[in-house]
Parts: sequence; C-alpha cells; structure tokens
Amino acid sequence: MRIWFILLILVIFSTVSGLVYLTSRVAKFGFMLKLTGENTKLLYLYGLVLVLAVFGMLCLWLNMMNAVIVVLHLMVLWLVCDAIFGFIEYRQQPFQHYYAGICAVAMTVLALGTGWFLNHHVWTTYYTIETDKTDKPLRIIHFADSHIGTTFDGDGFAEHVAEMQKLNPDVVVIVGDFVDDDTSLEDMKKACAALGSLKTTYGVYFAFGNHDKGYYSPEKRGYSGSELVAELQKNGVTVLQDEAVLLDDNYYILGRKDQSEFYRGGKRKNMDALVKPLDKSKFVVVLDHQPNDYKNQAEAEVDLVLSGHTHGGQLWPLSKAGEWMGVNDRTYGRERRHLTDFIVTSGISDWAIKFKTGTKSEIVVIDIKNRS
Repeated sequence: MRIWFILLILVIFSTVSGLVYLTSRVAKFGFMLKLTGENTKLLYLYGLVLVLAVFGMLCLWLNMMNAVIVVLHLMVLWLVCDAIFGFIEYRQQPFQHYYAGICAVAMTVLALGTGWFLNHHVWTTYYTIETDKTDKPLRIIHFADSHIGTTFDGDGFAEHVAEMQKLNPDVVVIVGDFVDDDTSLEDMKKACAALGSLKTTYGVYFAFGNHDKGYYSPEKRGYSGSELVAELQKNGVTVLQDEAVLLDDNYYILGRKDQSEFYRGGKRKNMDALVKPLDKSKFVVVLDHQPNDYKNQAEAEVDLVLSGHTHGGQLWPLSKAGEWMGVNDRTYGRERRHLTDFIVTSGISDWAIKFKTGTKSEIVVIDIKNRS
C-alpha cells in the first residue's frame, strides 16, 4: 500500500505544479497581454483564473481523475514545445506569436482525442495456440474489464455481445471486472441478459475480478457479489471460483478466485492445489484476472492462462508501470514461459481513466488447434 500512497502524493504534487506552470504559460499568449495591458500581476491572476476554470469544467465533464490526466499531458507537452521553440528562437529571431503554446494545446487535443477513440472503440485481436494434447480445435472468445457503465451501459454491452456472436465462439470466458463499483443494478441485469443470448458449443464462463464484488457496501451499488452470481447463473453463465470444468473430455476451464480475496479477509487456493485433481494429459485453460502468478502457473504446467486487469497499460509512457513496480508479471499480450502460454487483454472498456494512449480496447479470439 505504501507504493500507492507515494504515487498519490506524486500525482497531487505534479498536478499542482502543472496548474502553476500552465498559469505562467497562458500568461504569454497575445490575447492575455492585450487584456491585461501587460500588467504582470493581472497577467498571472487572469491566467490562474482561466486555468482553474478550464480545470473545473474538465472535472465536471470527465471527473477529477481525467481532468488531472489532461493537465499532466498538457504540462509535459508544453514543456517539450517550450524547449523546442526556445532552442529555435535561440538560433534565430524571436517569433511574433507564442507558437509553443499553440502547438502544446494542439498536440494535447490530438493525443487525448486519439486516446479517447482507442478507449471507446473495440477491436478484435487474434491468437493461435498449437498443442499436442488434442485433435479437437477450440475457439475461445476472451474478454475482461467491461466495467459496465463506464464507456457503455447494459444496452451498449449487448451490442458488443452481438459482435462476439459473429465470431462463432466455441466458448466465451469473462476474466473479471465484468461490472464496476458504480454499475447500476439495471445495467448489471441487462449485461447478464446479453450474455444469456450467446449461442456457443460449450457455454460461457466467468471468473471474478477485483471490482465485481464491489469495494463498498452492497447498499451503495444496489446488489452484492452473490446477487451478481445469481444473475449470471440465471442467464446460463457458469461462475468458477477456484473450480474447474471439463469440456468434451478435451479441455479444462479453471477459474480462480481473484487475488483481492486476501484483502477482503478471504482466501484462494494455490495453483498446485487447483491443478492436482486434473488430468494433465488434457489442455488446461486458467482464468485469472490479475496477471501476477506466472511463476507458480508455469511450474504447475497449465497450458494457457488468460488475464485482464492491467487495461493494457492504459497510458503511454507509463504502460509498464505495473511491471516496474512488481505488481504484474505482464501488462499486455502473449508470452510463453516453460510449457505455458500467457495472454493478457487490454480489456473491452476502462475503469475511471477515459483515455487509452498506450493501447486500445479489444475482444480477444484464441484458436487452439493441433500442432500437426
């Protein structure tokens, strides 16, 4: 928890510094000079009022976290533009207009506009896994981090489910954070009903993420984790909590409890205990929301581990921050360790940050086939 406290302090310090820096930069625009008659005190006062007004509007429109994201992006890009144009001006005559500021604002709009698009549109990513364990091919649709109610509501999720159906899945797996702490009861029920419309060969399977049971009281959200389970099961979804099911005598789907159980006063089984009862001659697929148990999973020699949670790193250049801090074994994509393949999805939506500048939202399609 100490690392998150340190990060919070750094974000607060950076945001305050950014607001102060942007105030000084805004004061350099021509319209501000004309408005204040180049009075230094008025320049900085008006600049501060303008910056705080824009920040307040962003908080109302996006929320405070995303307003901070905008400020930090603008500050960094402005620093870069100031450095570049300062060097150019050093080598030649000063510019008549404050082009550094104009470029900084334009680049921020372009970067975060692209990030908004990458977050709110969903792509399809394909992987192929080859194995000697079975001759029967399997197509898995894998998604995580829908956080219903963030980029789409229950009806919007139903549209994504319709797209999943077009991909002809043999099995669909939901690897955590299906709902969010702020997902309404109505949207939760609509999303579960959408899953119930899927037609697959072997069904739909769900493993919990850290947000599905909610960090607050059930009264705040309007339902509990057990009520979510009941609604999923009502719509034909199999919920796996440290449990495995065998599909057609060829494939195991093993769903783990989320690591957040430890913080809720609960527990989950380790990989050895989960794998011990299984027939290792069959292909084992593990659903584990947080990608941070790779060593034990590779040693257990499961075949495929599917995760989410990281949102693909969300923001560049901090995409690998979870790996740098030792919180995650991988941020995004496919990796092989020993006999085990690992795939982490960037998620179909977001949690609180409305931009993805280091990745994009996706549905994952995994085709498992015989190696020969």
